Amino acid sequence: MAITNTDNPLVLFQEWFDRAAETEINEPTAVTLATASNTGRPSARMVLLKHYDDHGFVFYTNLDSRKGLELRGNPFAALLFHWKSLKRQIRIEGRVELISDDEADAYFASRDRGSQIGAWASDQSRPMTGRFELEKQIAKFTAKFGVGAVARPPNWSGFRLHPDAFEFWDDGMFRLHERIVYTWQDDNWVTARLFP
Repeated sequence: MAITNTDNPLVLFQEWFDRAAETEINEPTAVTLATASNTGRPSARMVLLKHYDDHGFVFYTNLDSRKGLELRGNPFAALLFHWKSLKRQIRIEGRVELISDDEADAYFASRDRGSQIGAWASDQSRPMTGRFELEKQIAKFTAKFGVGAVARPPNWSGFRLHPDAFEFWDDGMFRLHERIVYTWQDDNWVTARLFP
């Protein structure tokens, strides 16, 4: 299948994302997030895309987690969507920044209560002695908030990746895949097709 050529990669992203939402069995919003430390050591993990628009791609995390610390120390990242049902993937690269407190508060308030309590209870990416330690933390914060609203923890927020590069990859027979890249140059998206 030929990749539709468009001047705006977000238009193509929307088309592919909508199709994935129809065909992917689990979590079409799941995306690999790659970060690097100040010394250049890379790490990658899956996160869920929560919002995207002309301003970028938003995901949320504990700011004291490995990814949170790496993003604040080295504010560049890459995303990789792979939709097996479509035999397609999209790579996105760019600079990241923290979202506003208002935006983080609004999203946190939309989460289910268990996830809100979990954000307080988990010292994400830190060692724990056993599952019981986490369960005690959950009980502690469940009691603390009672039936009232759960405020957003100060170390929990979101990041927005501002894309400056996209690559759309469509599976082809005999590994002759179709690839098109978009690079932000001089206030315009410049496109090129790549050998597979």
